[in-house]
Amino acid sequence: MSPATSRKDSAPRWMLWTGRVLSFFPVAILLSSAWVRSTHHTNAVAEIVKSYGYPESAIVPIVIAECALVALYLVPQTSVLAAIVMTGYLGGAVATHLRIADAARAAIPLVVGIFAWGGLYLRDRRIRQLVPFRRSA
Repeated sequence: MSPATSRKDSAPRWMLWTGRVLSFFPVAILLSSAWVRSTHHTNAVAEIVKSYGYPESAIVPIVIAECALVALYLVPQTSVLAAIVMTGYLGGAVATHLRIADAARAAIPLVVGIFAWGGLYLRDRRIRQLVPFRRSA
């Protein structure tokens, strides 16, 4: 591939950096969630056990899942897989919040998912080709 062809295939700089900034938010939120849960912060444990109805033994798998998703999302070769799995994980979080009638907090995982896919869309040419948003002629 010639340098001219590779330049034409790459995204504009603003798109790449906007995608990176959008992608930062899901990474930061998942890592902060994993950190709070892994340190067994009293409020985090009470929220999972009492509010959501999950056993305390679910904390470790949740932390592992969040850290694994972040690791996969940060590697360009596995970021699409991570976004797909993250969509399922965050969908479960939305369902959990809605199950306990906490609609306001259900918006948080929804927005995290939108930012994850939005960041990936702006950073990855393959996703833009798969889902082309075009103006009607």
